[in-house]
Amino acid sequence: GLSQYSSDPRTEWDLSTYSTRDQVLEAVRNLRYKGGNTFTGLALTHVLEQNLKPDAGARLEAVKLVILLTDGKSQDDANLAAQTLKNLGIEIFAIGVKNADEAELKQVASEPLELTVYNVLDFPLLSSLVGRLTRVLCTRIKEKSNKENTDIPVNMGPQLSPTDLKISAVTSKSMYLTWSPPPRPPKKYRIVYYPSKGGIPKEVLLDGAVSSLRLSNLTSHTEYLVSVFPIYDTVVGDGLRGVTSTLPLSSPRSLRVSELSHNSIRLSWKAAQGATQYLVLCSAAPDGAED
Repeated sequence: GLSQYSSDPRTEWDLSTYSTRDQVLEAVRNLRYKGGNTFTGLALTHVLEQNLKPDAGARLEAVKLVILLTDGKSQDDANLAAQTLKNLGIEIFAIGVKNADEAELKQVASEPLELTVYNVLDFPLLSSLVGRLTRVLCTRIKEKSNKENTDIPVNMGPQLSPTDLKISAVTSKSMYLTWSPPPRPPKKYRIVYYPSKGGIPKEVLLDGAVSSLRLSNLTSHTEYLVSVFPIYDTVVGDGLRGVTSTLPLSSPRSLRVSELSHNSIRLSWKAAQGATQYLVLCSAAPDGAED
């Protein structure tokens, strides 16, 4: 499988799209380069949420490897996203080209770093890595395959997926999530949420026995995208997704003016629920400076 990224990751093909070496090589030859920003953390999150799930061809019994190829320093938190993958037993190899940040490559990659971190000065030099990287990858797969339990049935997609995401008790700063757990309880749930018009994704990890969560400290009057992913020992199940807008902050009402004098006026209004302070601006009409 392969995804490209800049500020918006894009799946080029899934793990299950091609079944022969020639098909994959032909797809690589036809690949169009995607320029732009370097949001590596968002890209790794995309791989976890979109590419490493049963619908995209991820097999429960298969070893999970991610090879990151980058030519720049990430503009978001790549380390946090990488740690989430590594905590799930997914091994990351980091390959830097040109302006890649070697310290960041070492943060993102799995141990031992002498086998998982590579850095070259320009793209043509990537060919020099192919032989060694191929041998290392094959060896790691064999090692991990020998350690992992392969007795898990393959066709368990519906068994691994929660259903019926409900979002309720929405306020200007919070919302409440509930869902029905899958028939096979997960080890953990990973909840990701962020504003639909752009913003840094935030995430919460929950014990697999819990199937509800209150999201708080949200921004008012903002549409949020919410995803709930079940996490198992060797795979991430299909996620639930929802979208809901927080309520606008309540406003003061019924503004009244009284007690006028030559240099003062008194204002009164009905309180805004939840307000802790008020800011009052006044100016001389029609275009005086505000005080």
